[in-house]
Amino acid sequence: MILSMTGYGRAEQVVNGRSITVELRSVNARFFEYSSRMPRSCAFLEDRLKKLVAARVSRGKVELNLSLQNISAPDVVVQVNRPLALAYRDALASMSEMLDVKNDTTVGMLARFPDVLNTVAAPMDQEALWQDVQAVAQQAVDAFVSMRAVEGQKLKDDVMGRLDTIEALVGQVEQNSEGRVQAYTQRLYARLQELLGDRNIDEARILTEAAIFADKTAVDEETVRLHSHLAQYRSILAMDEPVGRKLDFLTQELNRETNTIGSKCQDINITRLVVEIKAEIEKIREQIQNIE
Repeated sequence: MILSMTGYGRAEQVVNGRSITVELRSVNARFFEYSSRMPRSCAFLEDRLKKLVAARVSRGKVELNLSLQNISAPDVVVQVNRPLALAYRDALASMSEMLDVKNDTTVGMLARFPDVLNTVAAPMDQEALWQDVQAVAQQAVDAFVSMRAVEGQKLKDDVMGRLDTIEALVGQVEQNSEGRVQAYTQRLYARLQELLGDRNIDEARILTEAAIFADKTAVDEETVRLHSHLAQYRSILAMDEPVGRKLDFLTQELNRETNTIGSKCQDINITRLVVEIKAEIEKIREQIQNIE
């Protein structure tokens, strides 16, 4: 399955009193690059989330955003400073006895004294939180990979169509190459007749020149290799693994063989075909930059 390196996935779920949202987005990159944004209290989840994403993504610059919002789970807990509360109570009782006044101490009164009640962050069960976040993150990754697959199929279809176009153009190059030696021989013979007039023409010399021309301009090896590379390209596109780097190398080979044909052939029709082939290869190169 061909995957695009660009994609987006999002999942949101309320789990154990928390609203958990995970977003993933990616752009092209030569290797796998990961970054994340999350609350400081969740920093311990960084490595686990990275491994979760890396298990499904091999190339691309991926950014993960994690947000948590407590709905029914407490953010903080209130604690009683028992020694201090008892000290205030005893001090008020002593004051009542000392001044001979009624001791009307109440809990509400004690609660208003400084530092009797303190708020602290609610204790966090890290493993339980990871289980909750993992479930939502997995959904986000599934959506993310699914979008990459859809985009990847579009890229594959486009590349396959261009491979067919190149195959047809290479066939035309072969057809145009078939008569080049004979045409060259005829032109050479006609030129010599024009120059020498009625004098005898060295047939052996003409054949030798034709053989040299044929050797210099032969593109059979290049067209055979192009057909082989095109077949291999299709085979790689059918693989169920990341293939972007393989395709990048093979595209260079397609371009190299095409350039060789262009440098060998002086026929204007073949030159036009070479230009068309190179244009298709360049379009393929642009597309595979998006393939994982």
